[in-house]
Amino acid sequence: MPLSDTACKNAHKHVKAATGKAFTLFDDKGLHLLVKPLKDSWAKWWRLKYRFNGKDCLLSLGTYPEISLQQAREQRDGIRKQIAGGINPSENRKAVKSSKANSATNSFEIIAREWGGKKVNDWEEKNNRSKRMLERKADSTPKCNRP
Repeated sequence: MPLSDTACKNAHKHVKAATGKAFTLFDDKGLHLLVKPLKDSWAKWWRLKYRFNGKDCLLSLGTYPEISLQQAREQRDGIRKQIAGGINPSENRKAVKSSKANSATNSFEIIAREWGGKKVNDWEEKNNRSKRMLERKADSTPKCNRP
């Protein structure tokens, strides 16, 4: 039987909660709500279990109530479409995260080069510390004194 919003909201009052241990409430098509006790309350995470290339996989979709039951189901359906298209959702998520981190890193370089193109060339060469700093190798890493 699929979950209801009321069942998600009151999961900490479920019969299984009396043991004080983590438990899951299952929805449909691999979607479930993992309910874990904390010191003073209960934490609830949306999880999706799926198979890709013959292997069992588990993907976290967020926490309840930040992600509602309806939103979790929409995410589940989108992920199932990815699987049907031959895309591993876990690997896809990692690639998107890496791409975002890359673009954030590169955006400073783009702005610095644009600024440098407008401002730095007008200054005298002997006083042009900013130009020298911007033209250092991009792959140079700061050195640490730690062992």
